[in-house]
Amino acid sequence: QVQLVESGGGLVQAGGSLRLSCAASGRTFGSYGVGWFRQAPGKEREFVAAINWSGRNTDYADSVKGRFTISRDNAKNTVYLQMNSLKPEDTAVYYCAGSSRLSTASRTYEYNDWGQGTQVTVSS
Repeated sequence: QVQLVESGGGLVQAGGSLRLSCAASGRTFGSYGVGWFRQAPGKEREFVAAINWSGRNTDYADSVKGRFTISRDNAKNTVYLQMNSLKPEDTAVYYCAGSSRLSTASRTYEYNDWGQGTQVTVSS
């Protein structure tokens, strides 16, 4: 099992940027795929971005392509989500999740471990 802790959320104006971090502990992080999901009030949890164990493969939801970038530093056991050009509709609780799948994954059931979430609020 992997423990995941998100940080970096906050309040930002539309057009601004934030960088979320997901710190992992508990097993060999380098063999672990990581995804970011978000959930707005009254809505289902949705896929945002994913990165495979090596960092060579990434995947993004259409709504964030060109604005968000996922990356990882296996030496630090950390995955990042750089969010630029933020919009009010990006407001949500953001969760990172871990998967033992070799490829990137975009469905919640493909992930075994979840963090507690970090709030991102984008004001207009």
